[in-house]
Amino acid sequence: MAVRTRIAAKFASTSWAPNLLPQIVALDTRFQKLTRGRLGLVDLAGLPSLALTVPGRKSGVLRTTPLLCVPYEGGWLVAGSFFGNPKPPVWVANLRAASKATVMSKGTEHQVTWRELEGADRDRAWATMNDLWPNYDRYEERAGRVIPVFHLVPV
Repeated sequence: MAVRTRIAAKFASTSWAPNLLPQIVALDTRFQKLTRGRLGLVDLAGLPSLALTVPGRKSGVLRTTPLLCVPYEGGWLVAGSFFGNPKPPVWVANLRAASKATVMSKGTEHQVTWRELEGADRDRAWATMNDLWPNYDRYEERAGRVIPVFHLVPV
């Protein structure tokens, strides 16, 4: 693991990191807009990222969230970890209610289909995700809930 990735992992594993999540997401969103979706803060830490856009389940307004992702079987895995917050992030409920979603990855926009992984599929994906970002297990323990995992695949 690269030094910058280890630093990011150490920061993200602290108990106070979730308190900074709104600022981190706002900064990451601005950074991704500035780079036209080519880079996010997660990329600077040596990790893959994407920006997920789904309509709000109540408003229908498109909402974009920068996320750490894991390349997987021709698509990406994303987790509703929210740094281990007991509540899942809002994008999880929005994605569950959406029939379609869009991903911006490395400056390229993709329409995606998605499915929430469960059982053995989730276990395999979770292991792959933890290989890249060991904090996922910490987040699940901190959250006290099963963190949802989604497989996004380009259409």
